[in-house]
Amino acid sequence: MSQANPSQRTRTAADAKHQVVFLLLDRFTLMAFAAAVEPMRLANRVAGKTLYSWKLISENGRTVACSNGTEVTVTGGLEEIPNEAMIVVCGGVDVQRATTPAILNWLRKRARHGNMIAGVCTGAWTLAKAGLLDGHRATIHWENHDALIEDFPDIDLTKSVFVIHGKRLTSAGGTAPLDLMLTLITNSEGADLAHAVADQLIYSSIRTNRDTQRLSIPARIGVRHPKLARVIEFMENHIEDPISPSDLAQEVDMSTRQLERLFRRYLNRSPKRYYMELRLERARNLLMQTEMSVISVALATGFTSPSHFSKCYRAYYDTTPYRERGAHASPEDED
Repeated sequence: MSQANPSQRTRTAADAKHQVVFLLLDRFTLMAFAAAVEPMRLANRVAGKTLYSWKLISENGRTVACSNGTEVTVTGGLEEIPNEAMIVVCGGVDVQRATTPAILNWLRKRARHGNMIAGVCTGAWTLAKAGLLDGHRATIHWENHDALIEDFPDIDLTKSVFVIHGKRLTSAGGTAPLDLMLTLITNSEGADLAHAVADQLIYSSIRTNRDTQRLSIPARIGVRHPKLARVIEFMENHIEDPISPSDLAQEVDMSTRQLERLFRRYLNRSPKRYYMELRLERARNLLMQTEMSVISVALATGFTSPSHFSKCYRAYYDTTPYRERGAHASPEDED
């Protein structure tokens, strides 16, 4: 993936009203990066002038491979940048490993100099590790949400598409950075330009920070039944302290037998089985995305006995929690 030639970059940077520096972490998500950079390119094109300039950097100034294997050429490493430039940290797979001490120190230094700093996809984890989200509202891709809460419990974490809180911006992965950038364009250059950019992208509805990342429960399970959706919501909100089937039934004014029939009819499994699957899926995310001990993961997903947790995990995933973690460890971890 190539960029403009050096003379074009110099001229653009000199003329631009807004400067952005993209820090690409190893195995970053290409879609999230593209969703962040393309609105700026189109804003310049639609406006007929250079409003935005950007540069790509990596920790060592060398080419970076994203999670799908595409290699992206950068123009520099962790160097001095203008204090008014916005930094966008682009994360992806295995962000903990990609977040090195050098990157953390550079981000902390830039924060002291007053730079606005954003994290897209799992880039929010890097900001959190640097201590830059302390006392801030933030968001991250829904799949990493629980892991971030476990690692950084003091952050006011939401499930919004994006969050702008002071000089800290966070956005989920996928197309969510597109909504963040269109909002920034609206705030600085006006809604007309943002809407024109959205039209160029065939993007018919710009989401706000009040929109959540995931589809509604009825859309996700393919069933529109209000009481079923409410029960599943209760389950998702009580993973660490599971609610009994009788209490779940009482929450929606049903008998336990009626609740059982409801789940059998629409989801072809018992409420107990469905709840167990939710807890095990949460456990797998924590095993793969955090450094929590297996015992801590078990407790965080409502298992008071590590042996029972391991037995249930093996039955569902055909492997043990310990082997699961080992399978996703790098060669360095195994030395």
